[in-house]
Amino acid sequence: MASLQCSFHFLGTNPKKYNPSSIFQSYSRTSFTKLSSRVSRQRFLRCTLSMNGCEADHKAPLGTVETRTLSTVPSPAAATERLITAVSDLKSQPPPFSSGIVRLQVPIEQKIGAIDWLHAQNEILPRSFFSRRSDSGRPDLLQDFSSDNGSSDHNPVSVAGIGSAVFFRDLDPFSHDDWRSIRRFLSSKSPLIRAYGGLRFDPTGKIAVEWEHFGSFYFTVPQVEFDEFGGSSMLAATVAWDNELSWTLENAIEALQETMLQVSSVIMRLRRESLGVSVVSKNHVPSEGAYYPAVNNALEIIKDKHSPLSKVVLARSSRIITDTDIDPIAWLARLQCEGQDAYQFCLQPPGAPAFIGNTPERLFHRKHLGVCSEALAATRPRGDSKVREMEIERDLLTRVVVKPHKSVRKLARVQHLYSQLAGQLKREDDEFNILTALHPTPAVCGCPVEEARLLIKQIESFDRGMYAGPIGFFGGGESEFSVGIRSALVEKGLGALIYAGTGIVSGSNPSSEWNELELKISQFTKSLEHESALQPIN
Repeated sequence: MASLQCSFHFLGTNPKKYNPSSIFQSYSRTSFTKLSSRVSRQRFLRCTLSMNGCEADHKAPLGTVETRTLSTVPSPAAATERLITAVSDLKSQPPPFSSGIVRLQVPIEQKIGAIDWLHAQNEILPRSFFSRRSDSGRPDLLQDFSSDNGSSDHNPVSVAGIGSAVFFRDLDPFSHDDWRSIRRFLSSKSPLIRAYGGLRFDPTGKIAVEWEHFGSFYFTVPQVEFDEFGGSSMLAATVAWDNELSWTLENAIEALQETMLQVSSVIMRLRRESLGVSVVSKNHVPSEGAYYPAVNNALEIIKDKHSPLSKVVLARSSRIITDTDIDPIAWLARLQCEGQDAYQFCLQPPGAPAFIGNTPERLFHRKHLGVCSEALAATRPRGDSKVREMEIERDLLTRVVVKPHKSVRKLARVQHLYSQLAGQLKREDDEFNILTALHPTPAVCGCPVEEARLLIKQIESFDRGMYAGPIGFFGGGESEFSVGIRSALVEKGLGALIYAGTGIVSGSNPSSEWNELELKISQFTKSLEHESALQPIN
């Protein structure tokens, strides 16, 4: 698998004569702004990634992993200016290592939404976004296992990134060596250097054309990153290099400078209203006519006394065509209005559709050696009155017996049965084992998992891609992954593919399961069109 080098070719520009470092040195701020505007209008003819970290020797440590924090500034524009100078200084005084990763970060006094910053950036660049779930009102299960105190104040609420300092991608399933390749670029001493990305639901399945840019897995450390905290913000720039991969520090800095030319400091708060887009057609795979026999087929296998299968989750892909192109970041911001109790994410490799989601489900959260996970099951609609709401809640709580204590998670349009658990890893390497042991969960696959996965492969006629796969980040001191449900793949000019699934167990009714699919995708379709945002009932 060959490395992809980062090259940016501009309309009417000879790339051999283009020297980004000379531009940074000779242009005034006014000229720089004008140049950025002109380049932004011209856009890129080609934008590819820099260095695939999976190709390196994962056993060889990097020469340096470091974070340099600059003085606090009042605005994103001042932070951009400060970073431009810092990047130039780094080039003139380079670290004496043949490999490494350096993060330059500038705190900003203002609190600015990371998703608003991302929306202002050039859509041609690779993009990533991850917003953590609000766990207010729930106990912190990692408190007893964490060695730091008060670090949550320094943990971003949301992170947006453009470009890629280093990426990790392959067609083969995610392996322990791949995990070690990512960990090579991380350190607990630089906790905000993180690799954001995800894995396919089924890494052994054939990759459909709409998912081919994602590979079997895809992670990226953004070149330019905007972090949103509780009361402030931060702009950061990261360079990564490894001479063994023919990607030098000079290559990395020049690529970063080219990306910095695209950074916009003019940030407008996104309107959290409906996008005003009209859905002109819907096509489901499977269709309703094909779905009913598939459910009945699964029920026959579940009823067979020789079959160990007790549950299988069958999913649906719904292609919606709209009258105008869907802006995936604006759509995600709209979903965020109803998703205070959910994770929001966006992954978009270069040249790929944007995979976005608003998922309530956590796969796992690791802080140092402490780790926690949870179970989410049994979807029911929200009640239209407090009395009806309590009836549905009681129905959920009496469906199954769960240890530890079970409760109900209430979202804007639906509610679920919910329970938590926590423990401690013996060593850091156990993180990979936790990931592979927990994915896929029975909630998105079935039980037993392997039998359910094989049946899904046999029955489903579309590629789930990263739908229902782990989506999140690896970090030096902390990692967190959600389950990529309530998600959609947004393709320019092609509308979107919206994914949803339901668990088939003995006694399931095909008609009821189809209605549950409709309920789940309503979160997306109603927010896309003209319905007002729902606020959760407390």
